[in-house]
Amino acid sequence: MSQHRSLKSSSTVGAKRSVLKRFERIELLKKRGQWQEGKSPVGLPKTQPDA
Repeated sequence: MSQHRSLKSSSTVGAKRSVLKRFERIELLKKRGQWQEGKSPVGLPKTQPDA
């Protein structure tokens, strides 16, 4: 049985992700100066990745 054509494209592997993982969001907020130490990592504000 062959693979579906949507699963074959490897060109999307290097694409820019629009969703960040929690640790990436915290690093980005620290870099922007919007993160306070001791704050809960749950319920983080939405962040746009750097272009």
